[in-house]
Amino acid sequence: MVHTTNRYTEGKGGDIEGTGSNGEELQMADDARQPMSRVVPISSSHLTPYRVVIILRLIILGFFLQYRLTHPVNDAYPLWLVSVICEVWFALSWLLDQFPKWAPVNRETYLDRLALRHDREGEPSQLAPVDVFVSTVDPLKEPPLITANTVLSILAVDYPVDKVSCYVSDDGSAMLTFESLSETAEFARKWVPFCKKFNIEPRAPEFYFAQKIDYLKDKVQPSFVKERRAMKREYEEFKIRINALVAKAQKMPEEGWTMQDGTPWPGNNPRDHPGMIQVFLGHSGGLDTDGNELPRLVYVSREKRPGFQHHKKAGAMNALIRVSAVLTNGAYLLNVDCDHYFNNSKALKEAMCFLMDPVLGKKTCYVQFPQRFDGIDLHDRYANRNIVFFDINLKGLDGLQGPVYVGTGCCFNRQALYGYDPVLTEADLEPNIIVKSCCGGSRKKGRSGNKKYIDKKRAAKRTESTIPIFNMEDIEEGVEGYDDEKSLLMSQKSLEKRFGQSPVFIAATFMEQGGIPPSTNPATLLKEAIHVISCGYEDKTEWGKEVRTALLSNILL
Repeated sequence: MVHTTNRYTEGKGGDIEGTGSNGEELQMADDARQPMSRVVPISSSHLTPYRVVIILRLIILGFFLQYRLTHPVNDAYPLWLVSVICEVWFALSWLLDQFPKWAPVNRETYLDRLALRHDREGEPSQLAPVDVFVSTVDPLKEPPLITANTVLSILAVDYPVDKVSCYVSDDGSAMLTFESLSETAEFARKWVPFCKKFNIEPRAPEFYFAQKIDYLKDKVQPSFVKERRAMKREYEEFKIRINALVAKAQKMPEEGWTMQDGTPWPGNNPRDHPGMIQVFLGHSGGLDTDGNELPRLVYVSREKRPGFQHHKKAGAMNALIRVSAVLTNGAYLLNVDCDHYFNNSKALKEAMCFLMDPVLGKKTCYVQFPQRFDGIDLHDRYANRNIVFFDINLKGLDGLQGPVYVGTGCCFNRQALYGYDPVLTEADLEPNIIVKSCCGGSRKKGRSGNKKYIDKKRAAKRTESTIPIFNMEDIEEGVEGYDDEKSLLMSQKSLEKRFGQSPVFIAATFMEQGGIPPSTNPATLLKEAIHVISCGYEDKTEWGKEVRTALLSNILL
């Protein structure tokens, strides 16, 4: 912990600051100015023996290579030369592998300081909005029940509900995923208030109810035991409904899946279908059983057409970035695999301690959470927990420069992915790091509060003659607060070349703190959201080919 010295005042009676009401307020203000995180060095008693071993091995390796170089094998000189080159290469690789492990660090966050600065009780929360991405493809290989648990843990996260949006990407356009997500949204109305009322951990029901805890032995509220039993029964019924959907989806009818109104399911052909967006829960509707709002839950299936190479996860993530920017435009993005639930309901707040830090936040590109695994034997004979990777290698990289992105459990600064800061000068927009992209009716009628937006007439490729929904005047209105010199740093042509022909999306990229223009028509946003997930949207643009980052660092939490 960080300790601060007491300060004294020369006022009445020489009171110590912090003993009266005014002193408490001053102390709170002082705490709010403190850093929201700190680096905790690893104990030297742990590091010194390891460093000694590294030095000894390095010395021995030097003597070995010196011997090999000074004693050539003349009878087989080519073979000797090749072997020496390989040995030098492996020695260099080993040396590079040791550098990140030389000075590992731990990090500690101060959630109370985050609350004092951005989330004071009785005042509107100033925490930044976060868009959470969940990606899935085949519900028969990625069980819908596991995906549902991931989504439920996100919806029940300890964060202001109006600041959280969950986007589920269905890259297989499976109606099973669509229907299971509809069931998940209904169950969330009961599960989320239960978790928040009793501070449940973890907030994925499958793993919470699997815990071997006898609540009757502890002194707990009788109401909790009663409500827990009722919630467990509700979850068992939820599982039965999900499993029934899975059983029914094992064999697709010859005529394809049909919706309740008799119309064919638009995603019957996973490689040729229009873009689909369904808002299950939202800030303007979808209340829980206690009458409170729930975070937004959005189903997204990007458009697929023959002849387009758009069947990889990276492309789906790119589509989620664009559609989320149009609909909610959270300042930060967190992506998780469909089988990785939140085991800490305060995870988003932990990330904000770095990303919203007044000093560290501007220099942070992303915060990487380590992965923890359930169902592994106590001895972990086959290293399935990846302890060496997450607890040694990545912490070592964090002490050196920053951890690598591992593909899931990572909270990004959205502006870092765009590659520029709208308040910088044109000279500052030049990228210094370039990272290549590595991957590139329902059987049950929807609830009356749900709205489905499926554009069946969307062309596979948007031509240049198509008139955009917005013009540059709309962009200027959408970035209110920036002057013309800052908001229009690049010409319209260069902006479209980088981000594509969506003025709404372009306008969203200029909003550093996230959010969408308040005067924007929701129906217009949904039409534009369909446009940005079309399969030809990235044509003749830099989108999906390069990811530019500014001078930013990474953090392992």
